[in-house]
Amino acid sequence: MKQEIHPNYQEINVICACGNSFKTRSTMKDDLHVEICSDCHPFFTGKQKLVDTAGRVDRFKRRYARGGQAETVESVESAIAVETVEA
Repeated sequence: MKQEIHPNYQEINVICACGNSFKTRSTMKDDLHVEICSDCHPFFTGKQKLVDTAGRVDRFKRRYARGGQAETVESVESAIAVETVEA
């Protein structure tokens, strides 16, 4: 194996815009500045919101509701037509 061909693998600081910082190892020489980390990302903090566009989630829940009678295709299509007219 050749000597002296591998870069130095050293410990650096990762600094987030939220103020969180932690240490990792990298071939970079300077600190790494990131915009988002696991402490402030909505997926990891549990603050992620489900974006409901034009009531699609509610329409899906109504169509496939358990215990009740499923809506017919005609009633769903009429509901879609009503929603588009109101919007």
